[in-house]
Amino acid sequence: MRPKMRLLTDELGERIVAEARDVLAAQGIELHDPQALSLLADNGAEVAGSRVRIGGDLIDQALATAPSRFGLFDVGGQQSHTLGDGEVHFTPASAATHILGLEGGEYRRPSTADYVEYANLVAGLPHFKSHSTAFIPADVDEKISDSYRLYLSLLHCPKPVVTGAFSIAGFEVMLDLLLTVRGSRAALAQKPLALFSCCPTSPLKWGDVEVRNLLDCAAAGVPIEIVPVPLAGFIAPVTIVGTLVQLTAEVLSGVVLAQLTRLGTPILFGCCPAIFDIRYETAPMGAVETMMIGCAAAEIGRFLNLPTQAYIALSDAKNLDAQAGLETSMGATLAVLAGIDEVAGPGMLDFINCFSLSKLVVDHEICAMALRLNAGIQTRGDFPAGPIMEELLAEKHLLIADHTRKHLRDEISFPGPTINRANRARWTEEGASTLSERAADEARRLLAEAEPPALAASVTDDLHSRMVSAARECGMDGLP
Repeated sequence: MRPKMRLLTDELGERIVAEARDVLAAQGIELHDPQALSLLADNGAEVAGSRVRIGGDLIDQALATAPSRFGLFDVGGQQSHTLGDGEVHFTPASAATHILGLEGGEYRRPSTADYVEYANLVAGLPHFKSHSTAFIPADVDEKISDSYRLYLSLLHCPKPVVTGAFSIAGFEVMLDLLLTVRGSRAALAQKPLALFSCCPTSPLKWGDVEVRNLLDCAAAGVPIEIVPVPLAGFIAPVTIVGTLVQLTAEVLSGVVLAQLTRLGTPILFGCCPAIFDIRYETAPMGAVETMMIGCAAAEIGRFLNLPTQAYIALSDAKNLDAQAGLETSMGATLAVLAGIDEVAGPGMLDFINCFSLSKLVVDHEICAMALRLNAGIQTRGDFPAGPIMEELLAEKHLLIADHTRKHLRDEISFPGPTINRANRARWTEEGASTLSERAADEARRLLAEAEPPALAASVTDDLHSRMVSAARECGMDGLP
């Protein structure tokens, strides 16, 4: 048995979905893309200008063809993990515009070198089954900042990547990069290497770039996480239930569009919600109500038989401090109790504006603890209890007992050097290091041991050639 948490009764979950369906049928969604409008109209949706009302039949048909689970594969074509199989998977959050430097914690714009360090670091953190295009290097033209992140990821981290395009042209370059690694569209669809975030614009709207990215991903068979960003009390109802109705309607509209484009397109029921703190005019990701929305949304996703995603296990703190730890750890714990398939959050600070490699290392330990909780309690040679108790009474300890040596590693998790479990005397003797210092040291150790993915030289050359071409198209002489 695994520990579980529920925030919605069956009746409330069903009512939220029913209300979301009613919203799509009555208010509908706004979009301006001619292809999307034509696609919806041709399949029975009511199109009036840029407003589209979607009936229940279209929603039911889309849900019937959306997979309940799908796999992600690494650069070498080996399956990394499955989304929708009941397991929780953590990935770093994205996409920050600033970082806290590993040396001294300087708050600054990121560079290519920072991103390479990040990708190499994630490769050495086993509790992250995938990585993300976590922040935006500032030393390239913004027109290629989306594809450039993916390019660096493919070169420096073997894990599947969660990413997203900032423009229509950007997706074309990104798809070319993925095809360079996989070799063909059929191979890419069979062994997905990337998961693209497509975000409707709350309330009840799809922007031109976002809907085009959604259609293009679906056409190419690239998995999609549909990630509404409602702000409760600002651009969504102030109540958690009202916000859930809105984000469910927004996700369902994306499911319909994707399935009409290509039946069987893999989709995650995602969300990046937040409450709105009217005192500071901010959207705190570390607020408990924000976490509750994300966890409840996962319940709705499961009710609809879709794998789930949420931005959770991150912090609004400005540094790696106690606030960062408490918000991230609470989010990670709630995420595993809620059974969210893909948890996006580790490494992130300051309302998703700042990424920290040191925090990523600490968060990796937080995720390890949360995943151990998720594994639950099971018997391991415990019954009958008499023999082990007899051995304990006779020997006065069980340090070298057969039972201990057999089950120690499976039963007890041992954190890395970032987490200090020494007594005070030993801690003092070893330098009385702080958490930030230990995290930075561990990051440096992992970076020193990092090795690039085993890509064929021809693939690496082709990736470089495509990226250089895109850079020159926007006026750059070359890449950093």
